[in-house]
Amino acid sequence: MTTLLPVPLLSARGLRKDFGGIRAVNDVSFDLYPGELVALIGPNGAGKSTCFNLLNGQIRPDAGRVLLEGEDITGLRPRLAWWRGIGRGFQVAETFSSMTVRDAARMPLIARHHAVWRFFGRACGSFNEDVDTLLAEVGLSGLADQGCGVLAHGDRKRLDLALAIAHRPRLLLMDEPAAGMAAGDRGTLMDLVRRLARDRGCAVLFTEHDMDIVFHFADRILVMDRGELIAAGAPEVVRADPRVRAAYLGSDP
Repeated sequence: MTTLLPVPLLSARGLRKDFGGIRAVNDVSFDLYPGELVALIGPNGAGKSTCFNLLNGQIRPDAGRVLLEGEDITGLRPRLAWWRGIGRGFQVAETFSSMTVRDAARMPLIARHHAVWRFFGRACGSFNEDVDTLLAEVGLSGLADQGCGVLAHGDRKRLDLALAIAHRPRLLLMDEPAAGMAAGDRGTLMDLVRRLARDRGCAVLFTEHDMDIVFHFADRILVMDRGELIAAGAPEVVRADPRVRAAYLGSDP
């Protein structure tokens, strides 16, 4: 009897990127699958951010390919990658401070529904039901009419998540989603991310310096050092890898 292996949602194959004489990413390959949370970790300068930028088209690789469900999207511009289903959340959550939370959440929905023409007309009254559903998903219903400029840091991170998932991405790239949050809020946010990934069948690739978050929430961990992928696997496997301990976690058990 033949066992069918799951089909990768995204595949990186032999990615390489040089900046002058520095090789930021060197022959990096991995797969991401629907519904899983994968952490990409490594010391500063390991190549994590460059790898992220290669996946969503902010920069083009010098070699290698990026495949989304088998389709080659290598170097596809971020706007087009967004349309193909790649969302991104950033370490520093940026919003229009003059907007309410409700109106900020409305903007990506207008784009998703090709309704940019409404921006100059009835934008303020469009997609109310979708906006309410989106804010409920990230726990911001009670702050819908609050100004973005006065949100607490944790609530801004929730809003950033809402903006990233508004177009229902198949892949979500998150750059230090828990950065700057209190310990309890970090766990709450990552619980939310994990639930959304499972419910929507969305793959999540995230960077994070908090190893408690990484080893508690990641289904798999990818470890980079000096531009290369030096380890990949389940948290317990990565934790015990001597190369990882030497490069990042420290040599003590």
